[in-house]
Amino acid sequence: MSNDPDGLGGPGPSYEDVRHLCGDVAAWKISAILATGATLDEINAAIAWDTGADDVMGEERRPLSGGAAAVYDILTADDDYGEEER
Repeated sequence: MSNDPDGLGGPGPSYEDVRHLCGDVAAWKISAILATGATLDEINAAIAWDTGADDVMGEERRPLSGGAAAVYDILTADDDYGEEER
């Protein structure tokens, strides 16, 4: 993966990184996620919210913000939305 493991400003996630993390999602969603500039941590947080994996936090669940919120919006967008824009 082409992430920035030490947080020192290296390259962001690649198309393949996002595809690997998100699984079977439309290509326009991957492109839109990359356009947000979200980090791998932000993408993973959005995926956790989308899949409900963050429910283990119970009442301490914090709202998403920044890149994570943008990625979540993309992941939960109607699949037909991106096709209509073409």
